[in-house]
Amino acid sequence: MSADSRFPGWVRHSGVGLELAGALAGFALIGYWIDRWYGTEPWGLVIGVILGLVGGLYNLVRQSLQAVREARIEDEAAKAERLKNPGRGD
Repeated sequence: MSADSRFPGWVRHSGVGLELAGALAGFALIGYWIDRWYGTEPWGLVIGVILGLVGGLYNLVRQSLQAVREARIEDEAAKAERLKNPGRGD
């Protein structure tokens, strides 16, 4: 059993929002630190927020597309199973 199949899909993908928030907060803190260290206010923070948002959204879209692919495969397997056993009534 692979590591990805130990949990249902919704459990594996439930942390995507937290990853987006974490990327945004992490890059914003780095930008804030750069502003404080080099006196470049507010550009370090602005660039950090933009990088965090872009990186977090990229991860969100990537994982969402992966979830769609997994759901499509599961649906096709369920459909094949129903066609193989038509008298079950589920």
